[in-house]
Amino acid sequence: MENKHRREIGIGWALLLLVFMIVSMFGAVYFLELAPHIPLMIGTAIAALVAYYHGFSWEEVEEMMYKGIRLALPAIIIIILVGLIIAAWIGGVVATMIYYGLKIITPSMFLVTICISCGIVALAIGSSWSTMATVDVAGMGIGLSLDIPAGMIAGAVISGAYFGDKMSPLSDTTNLAAALTGMDLFDHIKHMFYATIPGLSIALIAYFFIGRQFSGAHLDMDKINAINTGMES
Repeated sequence: MENKHRREIGIGWALLLLVFMIVSMFGAVYFLELAPHIPLMIGTAIAALVAYYHGFSWEEVEEMMYKGIRLALPAIIIIILVGLIIAAWIGGVVATMIYYGLKIITPSMFLVTICISCGIVALAIGSSWSTMATVDVAGMGIGLSLDIPAGMIAGAVISGAYFGDKMSPLSDTTNLAAALTGMDLFDHIKHMFYATIPGLSIALIAYFFIGRQFSGAHLDMDKINAINTGMES
């Protein structure tokens, strides 16, 4: 098909494809309990047909697919490295975190401490998932031993992990967002400060006041000592 017959794809078609993807993904995963791959492939085929209908040749559609894959490759590499980090840390590193955490962390400041710690780790490695799969395991072990509810621990871990992930130049999603929009990576990170810093500040203030109810007066020291004895061996 000649380029002169090509028409611009309007916002209506773009929204239609987006809604189709959301509905098909939700239906396949929630109702049919299938993996998301099938609706993704169907959505790709429908998007290609829409482009062809608007005058784009199959060669052009292929080239656009290749361009999208090239932009996503750095994020894919980072995701692969996430698995390596989890495998490397899940043994001795996590056990060491639990051991020393039970010795030095104050119960009233635990939620603030674990949130900041997760933020630093996620910022350094660029992955919220790796942080939650490693530091969260240690944090749960420490927090439950200090009689802090699991839901509060998970909330503090997720807050810190997602903050560090968004602010890290190593993050897959941060790199992907900057690449797809054609924006400089560090300009993208700089503009995210306007939302993430106030959000984290509010969370830390909340965790500080919530944590004050866990003074450590009712700690089961026998249980804590038993956990540390197990870690030593």
